[in-house]
Order: sequence, then C-alpha cells, then structure tokens
Amino acid sequence: MDDQHRDERTPSFSEAFAAAAKRSGIGQVAPGETPTAQSLLRAIGGIRGLVESILPGLAFLVIYTFTRDLTPSVLAPLAVSVVFIVVRLATRSPVMPAVAGLIGVAISAALALFTGRAEDNFLPGLIINAVSVLVLLVSIVVRWPLIGLIVGVLTGDALGWRADPAKFRVVLIATWCWVGLFGLRLAVELPLYLAGEAGALASVKLLLGVPLYAAMLWVTWLLVRAAFGHQKTVATADPSPENP
Repeated sequence: MDDQHRDERTPSFSEAFAAAAKRSGIGQVAPGETPTAQSLLRAIGGIRGLVESILPGLAFLVIYTFTRDLTPSVLAPLAVSVVFIVVRLATRSPVMPAVAGLIGVAISAALALFTGRAEDNFLPGLIINAVSVLVLLVSIVVRWPLIGLIVGVLTGDALGWRADPAKFRVVLIATWCWVGLFGLRLAVELPLYLAGEAGALASVKLLLGVPLYAAMLWVTWLLVRAAFGHQKTVATADPSPENP
C-alpha cells in the first residue's frame, strides 16, 4: 500500500521542474555536446512540430488578408489544429502536444470572437511574452538566472554553477538573451496590437516565432557548451515537440 501511495504521489515542484527542463528545447542538447541541425530540429518538435507551429498562424494570415472576415480567420486555425490531433491519433503518435496547441488556438479564437476584434486573437501570446520577460527578469534580480537553473538540472549540479564565476556569467548572459527574445516580440507586436493591425501582427508573429526561437536555442547551446563542456548530463532528455 505504501509503495503504491509513493508511486501515485504528486511530484514535488523540484521534480516537476526537472522533468520540464529535460523536455524543454534547451534540454535537447546536453551541456558540452556539440549542437547539430538534427538536434535543433528535434528541439522544435521535428518536421511535424514545425508544421504544427506554423500552419495555424499561416491559415489566419492568408484568410484574414483576403477576406478581412474575423470568423473564418479564427476558425480555420482551430480546424487545422483538430486535424493535427486526428493525424496523431491515426498514426499513434503522442497527442498531448497537438492538444495543447488546440487549447491555445481555441482560447485565442474565443477571445477574438467574444470581443469582435481580430487583433485579440494574438492577446494570449502577448501575455505569455510579457510573463516570460517578467519571470526571467525576476530570476536575474534574485541571482538565480533561469537558464542556470535549467542547466543545473541537466548537469546534476543544481548549485555548483552559482559558485563558479565563469559559469554564472554564461548563464546570466544566456538568460538576458531570452529576455531580449521575448522583449523584442513585445516591442514589435504590442504597437501593432494597439493599432489594430491584425494582418501585420500575424505576419510578424510568424517571423518572430519559430525562426527566432530556433536561433536563440542555438546561441544558448553554444554559450552553455563553452562553460559546461567538461560536464555530462545526469540523464538524456526526451524529445518533446513544443511551440515557442
């Protein structure tokens, strides 16, 4: 009974964070490992993950550009997301990434339909970017840079990196880089949102989405490799398709 209770217990925060770190894009390359194009593709979910990340936004952009009609513009991405789930079920692939994508698209569509403003389709994304900037900045202020926490979990050295000036400097720079990524998205997208430029906002979001995320992953891997190159991870991360 006790063993069964231990197996079914709710994971602690540290355990949940460790699992998330190993599934994250950063976790797809071990600190010290040379990043490759294959590992980069794996980090963004492979070809399927790439398609699932881009196609819903592209569907909105194309339909809204030609029709300026809110309803089909937000329902088309929803239909595309449902197709992704069906395809994953038919091919017996992990379905949760597609379900998570569907939930995000559904929330965005519902908000836009409720307000009648096409630009509100992008409001959840703006909020996520703002929260990301806030979390990263707080981690920097309290001297626990978020990238350092993730790399610490991956290397099995949860605290040692803080005592090493070179490692701390690298993860601090890497964390600032991610602040820059989310900050750039906000700086470009927020004025378009406030101006009600839904079409331009859709275009910019595609440009600043997967391509910028992939580039930042590569920079982070190279930075971390320079400081943690002599260490090995405690466990190999499992690939996890995900949308930035």
